[in-house]
Amino acid sequence: MPLPLAPIAGLALRYGAVALAGYALARSLPRGRIDQRAEDALDEMDEGVAFVRPADRPGQTNAAARLRRVIRVGATGPAWEVEAAGFCRVRIRKAT
Repeated sequence: MPLPLAPIAGLALRYGAVALAGYALARSLPRGRIDQRAEDALDEMDEGVAFVRPADRPGQTNAAARLRRVIRVGATGPAWEVEAAGFCRVRIRKAT
């Protein structure tokens, strides 16, 4: 019995085009840099969400958030540690 390759070839061509477009996009983006001071600040953050309004800067609110979780597959399966951390500053000033 012959194997019908036409449906498989169309699917492979479609996924190949998406993969090629993703690869071209990744190559065209500029390389970023890592700031060690920012990395250290993210590592020192407490888990959870915090909002701060500095007394010396009216109209500014700073926010920080960190989430750390371990995800396991089954009782004895592999485990991954997922960590997300970020800073945010929102400043609203009256334009002159």
